[in-house]
Amino acid sequence: MDEQATEAHQCDAAVTLAFSILGKRWNGMIIDALGGGEMSFVVLRRTVTGISDAVLSDRLSELSDAGLVLREVNAGPPVTVVYRLTDAGRELVPVLAQLGDWARLNLIAAPR
Repeated sequence: MDEQATEAHQCDAAVTLAFSILGKRWNGMIIDALGGGEMSFVVLRRTVTGISDAVLSDRLSELSDAGLVLREVNAGPPVTVVYRLTDAGRELVPVLAQLGDWARLNLIAAPR
């Protein structure tokens, strides 16, 4: 394999890894929502309309395992749990905003 093909393969592997996380339904929207600041589970569920409690819980765990979301338990009273983006998660916010701009230009506004 030549050097150019090797570089393309490495890039493809990185994109594949990114989409293994971001390509899952709801993950991008959860990251986008948390881009506005920390949220409780209930507020996050209301913000990401249509997601069930079970799926939100699963996705938050996955995003936490990937190092993109932190779960913080604040001692009360009352005890509260909030979710916020890690530094790596915050780096995705402008990427998602750019993707949204692209979608508005090419998918929503573009004539078919």
